[in-house]
Parts: sequence; structure tokens; C-alpha cells
Amino acid sequence: MDIPPKSPDGSEKSPQSKELLSSNTASTLCTSSRSESVWTEAPRSKWEIYHKPVIVVSVGAAIFLFGIVITSLSCLETKNKNVYKLCGPAFLSLGLMLLVCGLVWIPIIRKKQKQRQKSQFLQSLKSFFFNR
Repeated sequence: MDIPPKSPDGSEKSPQSKELLSSNTASTLCTSSRSESVWTEAPRSKWEIYHKPVIVVSVGAAIFLFGIVITSLSCLETKNKNVYKLCGPAFLSLGLMLLVCGLVWIPIIRKKQKQRQKSQFLQSLKSFFFNR
């Protein structure tokens, strides 16, 4: 049988267990929850909400157009035809991938915004009725 070591002052509890019991980890954990920031957050502008997908869509469109130009050069140019035939479809596919990802991202953000508005309304309704 293991006997826990006694602390220098003669008490049963070690100094480490005293620190653990006196800390307020439970209260600090509850107050720093992620859900609180959702309710206290200031409303954001449309650009702050949609700037990332707009940038992805515009970069994807630019790369896609560059791929179209490179691919069309493979039909016209005879000097570096093999290079254009290799690079053109690569830029086309990369640009199309970014374009589609950005276009799919926008409805996802809209859906999240609607859910956040509904949950904020329900939270305010709940606090109205239960805080009286």
C-alpha cells in the first residue's frame, strides 16, 4: 500500500493539492466560453463578412482567364506549343477550382448568418422571459 507523503507542516494534503483546490478553474472556464463572444460581438459590414470568398472568386476568375489565354496560344503559336499545351489546362483547372470554391462558399456564409440571426433572436427572447 502506498502512503501519500505528508507535507512539511504535517497536514495530510500536499501543497499541490491545496493549489488545485484553491484555483478557480471551473469559474474561469465557464466565463471564457466561446458562445459568449457570439452575443457580445458588434455587427459586421458586408465586406467584412464576404471579403474572403470574393477574393477567392476573383483570383480564381483571373487564373481561369489566364488559362484560357495560354490554351489559345497553344493553337496559334508554333514556337512553344508543348509548353502552352501543358500549362494552359493546369491554369484552367486551378482557376476553375478556386472559382467554384468561392462561389460555393458564399451561400454557406449566408446560411450561417441566417442561423446566427435566428439564434440571437431566440437568445434575446429567452433572456427577456427568464430574466424577469
